[in-house]
Formats: sequence, structure tokens, C-alpha cells
Amino acid sequence: MKISDFLVRELGRRQVVLFFLLATSLYVLPLILADFPYIDDNWRALAAGDAWAGQGRLFADWFYQALTFTGAAPDIFPLPLIIATVAMSLALTRLTFHYFPEPTLASCLVALPLWYNPFLLQNLSYQYDGPSMALSLVAVIYAITFHGSSKVQRWLVPATLLALAIGLYQISLNVFLGLCAVELVRAIARQTDVLEMLGCKLAQLVLGILIYAITAYPFMESGRGELLQWSADPLLQMGINIGRVSDKVALLFHSGYAWVFAGLVLCALFGAVRISTQVFQHRKQALAFKLISLLTLPVLMLLIPGITLIFRDFNEGARTLMGFGVLLVLLFYLAHLGLASQHRRLPLLLIVPLLATLSLSFAYGRVLTMQKTFANHALYSLSHDIAAHRELREAKRIYMSVSYSEHWLIGAAGSFKRLPVLPYLLNVDYYLLAENLPSVGIINVVAERERRNATRVGYLGYPALVESQYYRIYLIGDYGFIVMNEPPRIRSLRW
Repeated sequence: MKISDFLVRELGRRQVVLFFLLATSLYVLPLILADFPYIDDNWRALAAGDAWAGQGRLFADWFYQALTFTGAAPDIFPLPLIIATVAMSLALTRLTFHYFPEPTLASCLVALPLWYNPFLLQNLSYQYDGPSMALSLVAVIYAITFHGSSKVQRWLVPATLLALAIGLYQISLNVFLGLCAVELVRAIARQTDVLEMLGCKLAQLVLGILIYAITAYPFMESGRGELLQWSADPLLQMGINIGRVSDKVALLFHSGYAWVFAGLVLCALFGAVRISTQVFQHRKQALAFKLISLLTLPVLMLLIPGITLIFRDFNEGARTLMGFGVLLVLLFYLAHLGLASQHRRLPLLLIVPLLATLSLSFAYGRVLTMQKTFANHALYSLSHDIAAHRELREAKRIYMSVSYSEHWLIGAAGSFKRLPVLPYLLNVDYYLLAENLPSVGIINVVAERERRNATRVGYLGYPALVESQYYRIYLIGDYGFIVMNEPPRIRSLRW
């Protein structure tokens, strides 16, 4: 059999699973090789605790308790990520057969953007939280693709899966709503009963939220709930937040990435026009369906940050942009339809944007490795200075004030310039935390959140006991103070 024929022939379920296992594993391979404890991972590994229930994510606690056979969460990375990757492979297989009953290799490419979402890289960077976030996506996919024999099954089982997804990570609700929008487009294209489909999804959504409210929500801490309050002027706040998200998403579209995405959008528009031409000729309510179709894309764009837009304390981190993967799925689906109508091999062109995202994943993995190398060097230097001074070793407490800056990671300056989205994905503008010190035997260093003591010793003329490139250490009585230096700003690098 020729390779060209193999690429367009129908694939069996086993072959589709193997394809997704390979594709999903490649995407997370750079993160596993980097093995970088990311932000919250430092204190979670130190405490081996399970603090997710207080964040409304009870099922994340259960996941780690079941996986580690303990009542807590000792560090077992990368096992949870491997399990989540396998589960995602099975879920994407199910979604592919849901969209294409007789899938080809090109058909598999349509579902893959849910995992090859560039902004999902930040989610997966968390060695503790990443797997539970990925499993929330898996639960959403199974909720969307479930087909029961009775109405009770079609409502209750997806609702339970949706509650599980929200209890693992609340932002996955955006993905469910986005995939419902994709289902709407598919229903219009297949000329099936749109209102029945929407009613079923609405029932699943309401039941899912109710199940979550009964099971996981009561365990949420009151302080966490206050963060989710609406702002005084929701519309104004939403407009401000949309602008902030747009600026962040725009970081992705530079150089060749902009051209690749533009090509994808053009192909998707061609597919959308083809669907509208075929469908609206046979529908009496053509105007109504045109309005629904036109509203689908803006709704999906709003669902990139989703429900977080109206919160008073808006989180603009990349990990909240899980909805961007659903937008890509819709564009891929429409582009597949448009390209397939011209030639059966043309949909294979969808591999180009996926390769671009895979390339970004490996570039991001190298940045994580640089960050880890630099952080370890600073950690060993600080631990050596503390161990070398008896008064610091015996200090009752040493307060550490973190200095935030993006300019310490000089080794990644070239990558940051060519790929501006990388520092946004990295989201680490420090190089050392107090939680890192116990790993080298230093246990009297604690984090100082407000830097009041650092300001006092740093600007009132106290002499530094230790001064290095990265920090200054002061000693006043039985208490020490670590003040991180500001990095030099590098304008250009020429070798």
C-alpha cells in the first residue's frame, strides 16, 4: 500500500488510540524532561498536603489520595501526568469517532487542538495541578460524547461527568460550553433538531452544577468564595478583562505563527461558507440559523477566558485560557470540511498548525530547563552562604523577600524575543522561593509577602553580612533578612 493511500484510508479504533498516545505523549515530553517544580509545586511537595478541597476541587484531593494510597499527596511526578495523558488519548479517540464515524488520519487532527492548545502548556507545567486539570478535560469530553439509551441516562450521566470535571478544575466549564457550541454547528450542518440538542445540553449543565454544588462546593473555604464575587460593574469589568486577555492571546501570533493561523482561519471560513450554502437552501428558518451560526464564533471567543471575565479578582494567567483549544477545534472542524470537499488529501494540511504548536512546546520545555538550571545555581549559592555562617544557621528566623523580574533568565532572551508568548506561558518572574530551601537542608527561612522588613534593612543603611550577585543577607539580632537584588537589564546580546 502506498503511503499516500494509507494517509487517507479509514482507521480502526486501535489505530486511532495509538495515534493519540503518540501525539499526546510528544506534547508533554518536554515538560517531563524538564522536571521543573512549577510555582505551587514547591509548597505542595514540601507539605505533601492536599489543599484542593478548600479551592472547590474536592475530586483533585480524591485523585491523589487514590493514586498514592495515602490521605495526602506525596510527590510522585510524572506518574499522574502519564495517567492523565493516557486518559486524554482515550477521550480524544472517543471525540474523533463522535465527529467522524469513519475517521482517517486527517480526522484525528480535528480533535487534537484540545490538547495541543498552546496556553494549556502552563496548566501542564504544574506537576501537581496539571494532571487534575487534564482529567477535567477528559471528563468534559466524555460528558459531550455520551449517548444513552434513555433520556434519564442522557441527562444524568453527562451531568455527573460535568460535576466531576468542575470538581477537578472549575475552568473546564468553559470547555463544556465551547464544545456545546461546536455541537450546535454540527447539528446545523447535519440538519438535525437543534432545539432538542440545546435543551439536552442545558439540562446536563444545570444538573451538573447542582451535583457539584451538593458534593464539592460545600468544602470550599469562605475566602476562596470571596475571590469569585462579581465586580460592582460587571459589564465594565468584562470589557477591561477582555482587553487584557486579547493582549495576552495576541502574543501567540508572531512571525510564522501569524501566517499559519491566518491560513487556518481562511480554510475554516471556506468550510463555513460551504455548510451555509448546503444547509440554508433547505431550511425555512434560514435567517434564524444564520444568526445562530454568526453568534457561535463570538461566543467561543468569549469562552476562551469564559466565566472568569466577570469575577472581581480576574486571573489573566494562561492556565485560565482552556477555551482557546475549543476555538481551535471549531476552526479545524470547519477547515476539514472545506478542504475535504476539494480533495481527500487536503485536510492533512491541518498538521501544519499542530506542528507549530508542538514546536512551541519543545521551545517552552527548553525555557523551563534554563529556569531550573538558574534556580538551582542560586539555591546552592544561598544554601552555601547560610551554612558557612554560624549566626545565620542559628538564626531564629530568616525572612526572604522575593524580587520579581523577567530579566534574570538571560539564557532565554533570544527565545523570548522570537516567541513573545513564552514569558507569558512561563509566568515565573522570580528565581528562588523560600520553599526551595528545605530541599538543601535549610529550614529557618520563611517567605515574607509584603517586604516590609526587607525595605527596612535595605534602605536604612544596615551593612550586609553577605552580598552576592543575586542577593544580600542582613543579620539583626537573632533574625536574618534575604533581599533579592534587581537584575541588570540586558539590552542586546552579541557574540
